[in-house]
Amino acid sequence: MEIPPASTPVVCDMTDAPDTPQQRLDEYHRLFDRHLAARERTPGGIRFRLRAEPGVERQVRDLAAREKACCAFFAFDVTTDGDQVVWDCAVSDDDAARAVLEELYRLPDAASPAEGEAGRLLGVQPGAGQHGDGGVLLADQQLDLRAAEDHPLRPGVRQAGDDQGERVPG
Repeated sequence: MEIPPASTPVVCDMTDAPDTPQQRLDEYHRLFDRHLAARERTPGGIRFRLRAEPGVERQVRDLAAREKACCAFFAFDVTTDGDQVVWDCAVSDDDAARAVLEELYRLPDAASPAEGEAGRLLGVQPGAGQHGDGGVLLADQQLDLRAAEDHPLRPGVRQAGDDQGERVPG
């Protein structure tokens, strides 16, 4: 997996995305609710392990490609390991990028895209133009997360911590 350089802008631009920000969040929640087996922190980022049921690998690859297209500071690697699809995620060496990665890791904890701590920190509001990686935008806008001093992610930058593997029921 090739991690973008630290000079990569920490922006989210869904201008040309085939889905809306809310549709993207809903897709993450459906994927995690139905297929997430485990998640863990890795030395370089985070890892989601999903049950390799029919169509899951294709769905993860498509979601990762769409996410990379709007958020160039991300790096993704999708592989299979036995009966699991392994989705590794990393970001450029930047505090704002790491905060977004942390919120992606916490996304399965949110009860719905607009509820829970992850939804609050991501600024998700039902029907609003919000993007699941923390970028507040409309279809024709982008947000530079480094410059968003008052954005909910900026004050809450957290370090990855020590927990090295969290089992998810399923």
